[in-house]
Amino acid sequence: MTARLLDGKAIAARRRAALAARIREAGFTPGLAVIRVGEDPASAVYVRNKARAAREAGIAATTHHLPAETPEAELLALIARLNADAAVDALLVQLPLPAGLSAERLIAAIDPAKDVDGFHPVNAGHLALGMEGIVPCTPAGVLALIAETGLDLKGARAAVIGRSRIVGRPMALLLLNRDATVTLIHSRSRDPAALCREADLVVAAAGKPGLVGAEWIREGAVVIDVGINRLPDGRLVGDVDFAACAERASWITPVPGGVGPMTIALLLENTFTLALARRR
Repeated sequence: MTARLLDGKAIAARRRAALAARIREAGFTPGLAVIRVGEDPASAVYVRNKARAAREAGIAATTHHLPAETPEAELLALIARLNADAAVDALLVQLPLPAGLSAERLIAAIDPAKDVDGFHPVNAGHLALGMEGIVPCTPAGVLALIAETGLDLKGARAAVIGRSRIVGRPMALLLLNRDATVTLIHSRSRDPAALCREADLVVAAAGKPGLVGAEWIREGAVVIDVGINRLPDGRLVGDVDFAACAERASWITPVPGGVGPMTIALLLENTFTLALARRR
């Protein structure tokens, strides 16, 4: 079997265009504020791409870029000001943060009604309890990609590789809330390849290039590669051995051009959702 390609770039472009139309129809401009601390090169690229995509969709995006040595108290004060700013509907702190800063404290300081990433304990709790709320952008983007394949998640066996708070754990909860049977595979799992081979759906989010080989994939499984890793030669690759796994999967995402564009599209959709909620 040769897998069909899940083109996240094209799907995300379609969703962004539909969102732009909804924003024009709504007749107001949602506001997104991004806090970036330090000079992490990947963060700089991500924030720039987010801001450009937001402007194209009709969202007013502002970036607050602070030096790496900024005291945490100053960042907390900035978050408090943005929480109180009526022009800001959605707020995020770009991760990772420089050493010495607590992501947990900064995220917890964000107004849950403006937490566009869905990382605040209140929003994480809603997801854990199966309640409606803002969902982290990458897992939400993965769910949208899965919908494109036509896979019925009810009763499907899903393997999520990686248990981070940003992707793995919320991804497992999203799938569980849609009645999938979920196995969360992590660094202490025994025989992860055997666990993965049982799955109709594999979501790889471990941050290890080429971790998932063909022997991990059941014939006909849907494979979503969240990983993005830069090799010493400069190439970007995922957690999945794409060429090998594409011979067994029914659908597979590329890296780059798979999950990444969907993350930004869902960030914009979350921004609009929060903006609508604040105007009700």
